[in-house]
Amino acid sequence: MPLNIPDNLPAAEVLIKENIFIMNESRAISQDIRPLKIGILNLMPTKMTTEVQLLRLLGNTPLQIDITLLHSKTYHSKNVSSEYLRTFYKTFDDIKNQRFDGFIITGAPVELMEFEEVAYWNELKEIMDWTKDNVTSTLHICWGAQAALYHHYGIPKYRLDKKMFGVFKHTVNNRDLQLIRGFDDEFLIPHSRHTEILRKDIEKVKSLEIISESKESGVYMVISKDGKEIYLTGHAEYDAETLKSEYDRDVREGKPIEIPVNYYPENDPSKEPLLTWRCHASLLFSNWLNYYVYQETPYEL
Repeated sequence: MPLNIPDNLPAAEVLIKENIFIMNESRAISQDIRPLKIGILNLMPTKMTTEVQLLRLLGNTPLQIDITLLHSKTYHSKNVSSEYLRTFYKTFDDIKNQRFDGFIITGAPVELMEFEEVAYWNELKEIMDWTKDNVTSTLHICWGAQAALYHHYGIPKYRLDKKMFGVFKHTVNNRDLQLIRGFDDEFLIPHSRHTEILRKDIEKVKSLEIISESKESGVYMVISKDGKEIYLTGHAEYDAETLKSEYDRDVREGKPIEIPVNYYPENDPSKEPLLTWRCHASLLFSNWLNYYVYQETPYEL
């Protein structure tokens, strides 16, 4: 069902080619239903790539969704023009007096820095505090998950000896939760990070539960017991080519990087990688939108 996004958003052309249902505002308001208001704080430098990845998954549900894209006002990315941001994005100041059904905080390529060293850390703290009272459920991804767990609960991140890089097998810890309804006993999710959070630190917080992890890549999915906060350390939203792009970039720049685990057929970078996590990615986002946002949010925000 439809995503309501600006007609001229460049990501729209990509989504239309993939048969993702989007509609313009005039058509959306003619329908006698209230769309879900979903905000996306996009902290990634490649804004359009992340937009496509997330909108693709959000558009794969029977719900009408009104998307608001947000960027940091504290830090201006060198990879996107000011005009693009002015046209398609808002800042926290523009929406802080509003309420949202759902909210997504993306990762960011700053994980080797201390949280307090990040240019927009104070702004991000204000936004994370705001989500507590103004959002029905917030989804945090990769560094965004680490940042929120640190801010809300004091859970630290630890630097890895080498990058956690590849597609890893995960298992489910609690099948009673609706977030993982329909999941297989084992499923694959990509990871691309230099830091990790540890089970022992999360277990000290009684209001949090680890619901999925991997023997190789560690903790993957954490949820607050009220369902208002969901933390993902991996990238279910990644495209088939995302890890390849990162690998090729690092090889090109002469950085030390290993071939992504369980990604290329026969571990051969000359072969096209396979997309092996799409079904669970779609199911994860559908379950979040249905059970933790749509079923829980009030009609009058």
